[in-house]
Amino acid sequence: MDMSKKILKNRIFCRRMLMYWKARQYGLTHPKTVKCSQTLDNLLNRYQNYDQHCS
Repeated sequence: MDMSKKILKNRIFCRRMLMYWKARQYGLTHPKTVKCSQTLDNLLNRYQNYDQHCS
């Protein structure tokens, strides 16, 4: 696994943990949780695209 993919994977993990925390703290529909979820979606899309283009 190359370094940029590892970094992306780590960012996904951290953002996921943050989203779980925000969901517990504020609820699933709070704007802070939704924004965090959208950021996580973008990271996951980048990871998937990375796999498709670099495999």
